[in-house]
Amino acid sequence: MAKGRQLKGRIRSVQNTRKITRTMELVSTSKLKRAQDRVIAARPYAEALREVLADLVTPELAERFPLLRRPASPAKGGPTRAAVILLTSNRGLAGAFNSNLIKEARRRIEALESQGYAVDLHGVGKKGIGYFRYLGKKFSLERMDVGDKPTAEHAAEIAEPLIEAYSKGELASVDLVHAQFISALTTPPVTTRILPVEAVQPKDGAASGQEAARPARDYLLAPSAEAILEQLLPLYVRNAVYRGLVETAAAEHGARRTAMKNATDNAGEILEVLKRTYNRQRQASITQEIAEIVGGAAALQG
Repeated sequence: MAKGRQLKGRIRSVQNTRKITRTMELVSTSKLKRAQDRVIAARPYAEALREVLADLVTPELAERFPLLRRPASPAKGGPTRAAVILLTSNRGLAGAFNSNLIKEARRRIEALESQGYAVDLHGVGKKGIGYFRYLGKKFSLERMDVGDKPTAEHAAEIAEPLIEAYSKGELASVDLVHAQFISALTTPPVTTRILPVEAVQPKDGAASGQEAARPARDYLLAPSAEAILEQLLPLYVRNAVYRGLVETAAAEHGARRTAMKNATDNAGEILEVLKRTYNRQRQASITQEIAEIVGGAAALQG
């Protein structure tokens, strides 16, 4: 009966694991709703900010603001450094969520290095930082205190040093690697160029290189377009970082909920197999004992 005791131990172990994964699924479902609300709240503001910039920026103004100016390539005397901000989570058990983000960051870093740039890596999240530390990469910034409730202050602290370095001509570009929250089941990793600022960008679903049709607007500018852009451009960069943070946080909860649901379902299937095996073995043992008793009684009578 030793094997039967082993099966009962495995059944208890799987039952305990299923309770944990089920609990984590429920917690992620609860957090996902709040994180999704933050994403939905951030999108209209970001889109309105982009539209105002698109209306204000002209070719003449673009040359006056460093955040709009495109630096020359390293071969032509331009900056030799580029920055990549990698957003990952602090915790695992989210399926391939973090590994997909790390793959996207590696792809972007390799592309920049092939163009002759030295990449300054900025990490937000324990998983991405731990992976590149293992590879021996040095970080210009490490943040593991942001968590799944990012704020505008967090985004400003990450963006301000990069805005300053880009304005001084020390950086050729700044890319943000984050998860795009489309739905709880669809959270692909994407790379967003946040510096130099792209004054005109296609809306979600619009064809690449084509601005979505919208009515023209007339603005009364006070005090001037230059003064407004001076305030809006850094705000736009900080908002891009904030949007990446909230979308990554929501995507993390969606990925964890899906992973824990799959784990709970798999644990249920394993329990069915173990219980069936245990019952068959127990029935075989009982049948054998009955046969031995009947055979012994028959031998005594004979």
